[in-house]
Amino acid sequence: MTEADEVVDAELVDDDHLPAIASGDAEAMPARTLVDRHTILVPGEPLPTEAAQPTYTERDLYISKATAERLKNKSKPKNTSRTYNNQRDLFRRWCETQGRVHRPCTTATYVEYVAHLIDDGRAPNAISVAMSAIRTWMPDDKKPGTAEARGMLNEYKKEWNKRVGVKKAPAITDEMIRAMVATCDPQHPIGIRDRAVLLLGRGALNRRSELADLTIGNVTVETDGVALYFASSKTDQEAKGEETFIPAWDDPDIDPVHATRAWLDTLHRLGVHEGAFLRALTREGRLQSRIRATDRGEHVTGDAINDWVRERAKRAGIKGWEKITAHGLRRGGAQAIADAGGDPTGQGRWKEGSAVVKREYLDRAISRRDNPWLRLARPGSNGEAT
Repeated sequence: MTEADEVVDAELVDDDHLPAIASGDAEAMPARTLVDRHTILVPGEPLPTEAAQPTYTERDLYISKATAERLKNKSKPKNTSRTYNNQRDLFRRWCETQGRVHRPCTTATYVEYVAHLIDDGRAPNAISVAMSAIRTWMPDDKKPGTAEARGMLNEYKKEWNKRVGVKKAPAITDEMIRAMVATCDPQHPIGIRDRAVLLLGRGALNRRSELADLTIGNVTVETDGVALYFASSKTDQEAKGEETFIPAWDDPDIDPVHATRAWLDTLHRLGVHEGAFLRALTREGRLQSRIRATDRGEHVTGDAINDWVRERAKRAGIKGWEKITAHGLRRGGAQAIADAGGDPTGQGRWKEGSAVVKREYLDRAISRRDNPWLRLARPGSNGEAT
């Protein structure tokens, strides 16, 4: 056998698994080689052996409390993490009453809990959130199966929709937004703030959490519009960041540039030059005391923004104001863009090709624009005379 034909007698090991420790006198035995199908050696490089492996101690295995807290919320916004933790706690307590192991749970326990939520009359979306929270809580190699639970939920959705119907936040139309803005006192800090919320929320098709998380540094006012920078969002879990531009309007009543400048000026007069863009205010228009601040610190919650928007709808005398939410700004703005022949996907930071945008906005706009009854209801519409 030539030198080139020499075969190295090395022990192949599975990926990520060290070989078993050899029995006998370790000192008398040669150190075993450690190679696998991915090993690459350059000429002259010795084969890796057990003796060359590092010795791990507890120091290499433990993480700090601060890091552990970060891991709890990894890849999830704070609101989502809070919801997931609550759902997991409910599942744990249910398992205790049933004498079942909650983590890692069996597929049977998972299915039984979903059936329990269905029997309890929970909304399908709420059950779906609970299922996701529980399954992602389990170790990667011990997650319960989802086919049976998902099948039950799908059947339940049909029953739910027949009985309850799908409830959606009413879209805030152009007429409604004007009426709501008209209730905002341009001389009072609360009115100035709420006007900015209404016009920016509609212009950037914001989710309420995106509005609540804005900082002063995220807002740039230009002569031809307002640029909002979103450090992260529901569709940007990796926090790559994205900017959305809202053009200026000729009508000063609904011009986002004027509204944003007025609110920034108000913040400066209140002594605020950085940090959260939207602030809680007292009835007199002063900054609300931080003593009652939540874990969000200076930032308000999405629920607070909902309350502001709903209050403006109430003051404007809008029918069904109690059902109005901040999401109506997003829905109304997206529909207005679609009705005008545009695509709201980019402006609202939906994922490219979003089924929601197509179903809720684009298809609806096309259906209404091409409705055959228009030829009779509005002679001359669709470019044809009757």
